[in-house]
Amino acid sequence: MSQLIIYTDGAARGNPGPGGYGAVLHWGTIIKEISQGYKHTTNNRMELMAVIAALDLLKRGGLDITIYTDSAYIVNSVEKKWVFGWVKKGFKGKKNADLWKEFLEHYKKNKIKFVWVKGHADNKWNNRCDQLATAAADGGNLLEDTGYFLNKDDEGSLY
Repeated sequence: MSQLIIYTDGAARGNPGPGGYGAVLHWGTIIKEISQGYKHTTNNRMELMAVIAALDLLKRGGLDITIYTDSAYIVNSVEKKWVFGWVKKGFKGKKNADLWKEFLEHYKKNKIKFVWVKGHADNKWNNRCDQLATAAADGGNLLEDTGYFLNKDDEGSLY
């Protein structure tokens, strides 16, 4: 099996507020689930962290990867090539630059394609990711999303 299928979702309570991500990775017959919660974050950060956390598990590059997500923010940013324009402009005025830079390191090493799926619909794996993300946001063992605070300006709004 040469293709990795990943489903991802992110959640935030209050946006910003406590949040979490969930991801399900499919490699042939092997299925792996991951999730993590954070004390202070946003939904978009959790959507991106789900993708990055799944890609962080990879032990090698050169993979053909399809990522299914209900995040139009992520799908459009990559598939419409917006993120590459942001790179050229040094991410000036863009939110979540820290996470986008981390994602792009994985993007360079693999062939990654994003597919948008309707959230909270009939997609079994997207629904499972939503369950993982919300349980992580509502659970204990919440980490600090240090990037969230690094992306805040003096007035408390995100760049």
